[in-house]
Formats: sequence, structure tokens, C-alpha cells
Amino acid sequence: MTRMSITNTPRTATLDDAPEISRTLARAFADDPMMGWFFPGGESREPDLTRYFTTIFTRQYGLHGVCERTASAAAFWVTPEGQEKAVPDAETVAELEEILGDRAPLFREAVQAAAEQGPKEPHWYLAVVGADPAARGQGHGAALLRSGLAQADAAGLPVYLESSKPDNLPFYEHFGFTVLGEAALPGGGPVLWVMRREPVAAGR
Repeated sequence: MTRMSITNTPRTATLDDAPEISRTLARAFADDPMMGWFFPGGESREPDLTRYFTTIFTRQYGLHGVCERTASAAAFWVTPEGQEKAVPDAETVAELEEILGDRAPLFREAVQAAAEQGPKEPHWYLAVVGADPAARGQGHGAALLRSGLAQADAAGLPVYLESSKPDNLPFYEHFGFTVLGEAALPGGGPVLWVMRREPVAAGR
């Protein structure tokens, strides 16, 4: 039996982890179509992505979500109890708009469109999961997925996520997700796939 490396073992992320987590996620999402749409390139892209993930972690998910990390990856989940609180407040929106610059209107449209199509049933939401490309293939993302899914299963709740990277769809399908539909981001942006996973009963 293969033992999980200690560096792959998920642990609770704290706000003190923000600098390392944000840099990890900035590298993880460097080739993500949706992040590429909002942060189109240039030398400022990685610093802007780092600021973006710092903001949403320290002001939203780190306060109102279930955030876990390994040595080279991080995941942000939102439970039904945290979904109203995890919505960005006015100060967070202003900070994100400053980071996004002239892409801020597109970002607002995309967030609004996603909110209108969001599931109405109680659920866990996987907001972010990403591993440093240098550590891909070492099981970091899978370990974080298993941890969060086990908690959702214990609560008897389905899980939703969105992905704009088609290469990731088989990875999520391996963990029981199915594609519910797809939509193009406003303004000619990339396609976003909505996925859902049924809860798995204990002992199955």
C-alpha cells in the first residue's frame, strides 16, 4: 500500500499562510483560460494573480470557507453555512477591481452570471483548487479533493465546481463529478463548465 507523503497531507490553511498559498495558486493558474481572460498577460500577470488570490483568501474564503493546503497546493471550499458570508463585501470588490483594472467590468459580469446560474439546493462549493506546476503528478491536488469531498459526503451534500480548463474535466470526473452544462464567459471569454458530484454514502 502506498503511503501518502507528509507533504501531501492536507491541513487547515490559516491567514498566516496567505503569502505562500497565493504564490502557489498564482503559479497553478498561470495557464488557466479564465484567469488568462481576466489577467491577459505581461510581466504583471503573476504578481496580479498573487494579489488576487491573497485578496480572496484573506477577505473571503479564509474567513468564511473551509481552506486546506499541502506543501504545494491549496483548496478553498464553501459550505452552505458560509455561502452568504463568503460573498465579497464592498471593500473586497474595490480591491479586486483595482487589481483587475480595465478587466473589472468583465469580472463583475462573469460573477453575476455565475451567481444567477448557481445551484439552489444546499451544497458544498469548490471555489479554488490548484497545485504548483513543479509538484504536479505528486498527488497534492488529489489529496485536497479527497479531503473536501469526504467532508461533503459526511454532511450528505453534493458538491459543485466550475472549470474553464477542458484538460481538468477528466480529473474531476475521476472523483465522481459530471458536467451539468457549459457557458461562455461574457465579452467573448472562454467556456466555463459547471460540474456536480452526488454525495457518496458511508461504506460505499
